[in-house]
Amino acid sequence: MERLAGRVMLLYGTRRALLAFLAGLIGVLALPPFGFFAALFVSFTLLVWLLDGASAAPEAGLLRRLAPAFRIGWLFGFGYFVGGLWWLGNALLVEADAFAWALPLAVFGLPAFLALYYGFAAALARLLWSDGMGRIAALGFAFGIAEWLRGTLFTGFPWNAVGYGAMPVPLLMQSAGVVGIAGMNALAVFVFAAPALIGTRRGRGIGLSLAGLLFAAQLGYGYYALYLVPAREDETAVIRLVQPVIDQAMKLDDSARAEIFERHLALSVAKPAEGGKRPDIIVWPETSIPFILTDNPDALVRIAAVLEDDQMLIAGAVRTESAGSGKAPRYYNSIYSIDGKGQITGAADKVHLVPFGEYMPFAEMFEGLGVDAVAMPGGFSAAREPQLLSALGKGFYPLICYEAIFPSEITGSADTAAALLNVTNDAWFGRTPGPYQHFQQAQLRAVERGLPLIRAANNGISAVVDAKGRVVAGLAHDVPGFVDATVPGRFAPGELAKWRNWSFLIVLAVLFVAAGISRIGFGNRTN
Repeated sequence: MERLAGRVMLLYGTRRALLAFLAGLIGVLALPPFGFFAALFVSFTLLVWLLDGASAAPEAGLLRRLAPAFRIGWLFGFGYFVGGLWWLGNALLVEADAFAWALPLAVFGLPAFLALYYGFAAALARLLWSDGMGRIAALGFAFGIAEWLRGTLFTGFPWNAVGYGAMPVPLLMQSAGVVGIAGMNALAVFVFAAPALIGTRRGRGIGLSLAGLLFAAQLGYGYYALYLVPAREDETAVIRLVQPVIDQAMKLDDSARAEIFERHLALSVAKPAEGGKRPDIIVWPETSIPFILTDNPDALVRIAAVLEDDQMLIAGAVRTESAGSGKAPRYYNSIYSIDGKGQITGAADKVHLVPFGEYMPFAEMFEGLGVDAVAMPGGFSAAREPQLLSALGKGFYPLICYEAIFPSEITGSADTAAALLNVTNDAWFGRTPGPYQHFQQAQLRAVERGLPLIRAANNGISAVVDAKGRVVAGLAHDVPGFVDATVPGRFAPGELAKWRNWSFLIVLAVLFVAAGISRIGFGNRTN
């Protein structure tokens, strides 16, 4: 290991750049659908050794001294994001005539931009770099900061944060209820980078011991929360999730709207499995109603004909609202609740819109270039704040599509909800890792909040997930049909969970202090 570490540190030029890219690419194996979390031990061990050798002339200025580390971090991130997000290009091929030109931007441009955060993380860590365990703590601290920034700046895009790689199964997810994904990002990097100490010996004993204790604590708390603490037995409802698996090209075909609507109705009225109960609430996916519902009263009549008087439908749809005389109407990506009489009883609109997909940043500039990449004329409008959706006396916290990847945006109103409600349409991404990655991130929101998750996808993974992240019932990707399940109860992870909002700062502070002490100690030894 020492010989290998030395060879990695001394690499230069193309070989050094290629290894940094491959190190990031290897880490993708920890993500769904693979879930091989040991891959990140290889990735971050190589990253530490590469940063050990990322030095510049001592007389160089600060930026020039940090430039080699930034390059290594950027190449590492570029490999990680190209390997983990290439499937985004599939959405552009649905309407290839209009959007195929943007394929390189999705497959390489976005990863190149996101890799800047990992370049920043590597440079920040190099500022605190020292002998032994200190550099491992510095890397965990720096990646914790970088991932927080990635989820916040420019509306945020925290997809595939490194902490998800440490939580492929519910047993390993429970710690997210205490430290959140932000804390897990920092701690995971510390643990994944610890094997680098074997190759350099310095600080090996204490560093590997601490990493081992952290992993043991994750396992121990996971077992405790999963098997020893019962979930609350709430009065629950039977939910039917409808997954029609409609090809995205068909959804964009105006002539197919009636067929799409009838397919949803047919799955809604189908008899339960033998011995099963009739559903109380039926859930359709995002934009499942293929027209403006309020402009089509006959559609509400058809829904009423399918539902029993005491049943309700929750369905994704585009909602329109007048903006005033002489102005174009506003459109919202919404969820409707509809009762057994065909009456709309409530609506919740999407708060966090997808840039370039649902609205156009810097719209005037792009319009001048002739670029229009939004789904509706003028794009969607965003709701000011999330609003609970009520059905049969129960409140459901709405998360439309990728809103489920933003843990910080689930507000306090979720504390009174019976469940999280995520409707999505992952058919845009075809048979790629995208739908599996999306599902894992939604799954983690259930664990963090101690709430069950109801998730309906046009295609993707539709499932009822309990408050500990376990799938109660569901439909796999590309499987059309429906599934009925009783909504599980809430789960309170305990007193420790009250610190979740502060735990990220505590984790960062501990890692920063560890890195600082090691650096001071190293400086004293070398002077």
